Amino acid sequence: MLPNMKEPFFTGRRATVIECLIIIALALVPLFVTFPYRVNIFLSWEGAWRISQGEVPFRDFGSPLGFAYWLVPAFFFKIFGPSMISLVKAQVFLNIVGGLAFRSILRSTGVPVGVRILSVLLYVLSYSFSNFWPWYNNSVIIFQLVGLAFLLCSLKGGKFRWFTLFAAAFFTFLSLFTKQDGGGLALLVALGILGYHSLVEKRWQELAGFIAFYIAVACAFILPFIPYGFGYWFNHGQAPHSSRLAVKDFADEILMGSQWLKFYFLLIVLLLVPALRNRKELWKNKQQMLFILVTLGMLTEAALFQVTSYTPPDNNIFFHSFAFAFILTYLGRLLQFKMEDFKPFVLAALLILLWWSGTFYKYLDRIVGRIFPTAETTVTGGENIITRNTFMINLDTTDVSTSEWIFSPIPVFKNIYMPPSTVHGMDRLLLLPEVKTKGKDLSLLNLTELTPLAAAMGYKEEKGMNIPLWHHLGVGMFNKQLAEYTEKIRTQKYDVVLFEYAPTLNNFFPFALRDELKKNYRQVDSFLAPRRPTNATIEVYTR
Repeated sequence: MLPNMKEPFFTGRRATVIECLIIIALALVPLFVTFPYRVNIFLSWEGAWRISQGEVPFRDFGSPLGFAYWLVPAFFFKIFGPSMISLVKAQVFLNIVGGLAFRSILRSTGVPVGVRILSVLLYVLSYSFSNFWPWYNNSVIIFQLVGLAFLLCSLKGGKFRWFTLFAAAFFTFLSLFTKQDGGGLALLVALGILGYHSLVEKRWQELAGFIAFYIAVACAFILPFIPYGFGYWFNHGQAPHSSRLAVKDFADEILMGSQWLKFYFLLIVLLLVPALRNRKELWKNKQQMLFILVTLGMLTEAALFQVTSYTPPDNNIFFHSFAFAFILTYLGRLLQFKMEDFKPFVLAALLILLWWSGTFYKYLDRIVGRIFPTAETTVTGGENIITRNTFMINLDTTDVSTSEWIFSPIPVFKNIYMPPSTVHGMDRLLLLPEVKTKGKDLSLLNLTELTPLAAAMGYKEEKGMNIPLWHHLGVGMFNKQLAEYTEKIRTQKYDVVLFEYAPTLNNFFPFALRDELKKNYRQVDSFLAPRRPTNATIEVYTR
C-alpha cells in the first residue's frame, strides 16, 4: 500500500535514516567483493605502511605531499593489520565520512529534504561508490567537505561556533596537507564564504578566527619537520619541483572539454536570473547566498582541479552532486513541485540510478556475462562476423585479460587478483637463495608497484631524509636522489633489486637506474607488473 500522499513522505527522522542508509550501505559494498590490483595503489600502501611502523615523515622518508593522506590508512593498518584489504576498509570509512559531510553541507544551505536525499544518492553513486581505494585526489576532497560542513555549521552561530570554526580550519588544512592544489582551492572556497559572511554581518571575528586557527594548525603540522628537509620536499613551486599551473592547459581543458561543467554553469546562471532582479534582497538572504557560493565555488574548483590533477581523469566529478542539488532546488521553486512527495521522488531516484548505472553495472556485468555470453565470431560456413566486440583487431599480444588474473597466496594480497605471471613471479622471488638465507637482514631495493612485499618478506626498507617515498623521477624523487641511487647500485649495496620497466611512462621508475643495473647486477628473473594493460615488466636483479 502506498504512503499517504496528503503529507510529505520524506520528513524529519525518516529522511535522516534513508540518507544514512544510502551512505553507509553503498560504502560497505566493497567489503564483500574482490578486486584487481589497482594501478598506483603502491603509493597509498607505502605511506600508510611506513607511518604505521612508526616512521616519521620527512625524517625517515621524503614526499612532495603532506602526510595527511596516509593518516587514516595507517590507523586502519594498526587496527586490522597491514594488508591490501585494510586499505579498502579505510576508504569505506572515508566514504562514509564524506557522504555525511556532503549531507551536512546541504542541510546548512537549506536544500529541501527530497532534493537533499536525491543529491546524497547522486553523490554516492557518482563519486564515492567508484572510489574504493584510498587516493590523495579523493582524500583531499573528503577533508575539504568535512571542513566545509563544519564551517557552515559555525556560521549558524551557537555556543559551539568557535569549536566548529576550529574544526573547519583543521580539516581545511588537512586538505592542503593531503594535496596542494585541491587543498589550496579548498582554502579559497572557505575564505570566499567567510568574506561574504563578514561583509553581510559587518563582523570580522569569524574570518580572523578561521585564519588564526588555520595558521596555528599549519604551524603544528609543519614546524616539527623543518629540520628534516620539509622545505626541500614539500612542493610549493620551488626547485627542483615543477609547477602544473599553465594558462594554456586550463584554456584547452575548459574550452575544448568540460561539457558538463559548462552546461551546469549555464543552467545555474539562467535559474538565478529571477533572483538577480533584486540583488539587494539576494545579498541579504544569507542561506541562499551561501548555497550559491558553495555551488559556484565547487564548480570552479572542479574546473581547475581537473587540470592540476589530471590522473585519473574523473578526479573532479564531485561537482555533479552540488550542481544537481542547486538546479533541482531552484527548478522546484520555479515550477512549484516538491520532491518530498513519494511518487515524484521515486521517479527521480530511478532516473538517477539509470543516469549513473555504469557505477554499479560493472558488478552486475559478471552475472549478465554468464547468462548472455558474447556471441561467437564465426557462423556455419566460416563467415566472418563483425560486431562491436570484433570490428577491431587487438595486436597487443602481451595483454592479459583480467578474466585470467588469479589470487596470490601471500596474506597481504588477500582478495586481490593479479596476472598469473605476477603471482608466480612473486612466488619465485620468495624462493631466491638471497631471500631465503638472509631473511630480515636482506638488503632489497624495491623500485616497483609491489610495495606490500616489504610486509610479506620482512626486509627493512631504507630510511632517511633523502630517501623518497616513491620513485617517479621529477615527481617523487629528483636528480639528487637519482645520483645517490646510482652510486649505491654501482657499489652493489643491495642484495636484490626489483625494477619495474614501464616503457610508455616517462621515468615512472628512472630509466637511468635500469641502465646501471644492467651494468652492475645480474638479471635472474622477470614477470609482468600488475597493471592494466599489462605493458610493464618487473625485473629481478642480484649481485
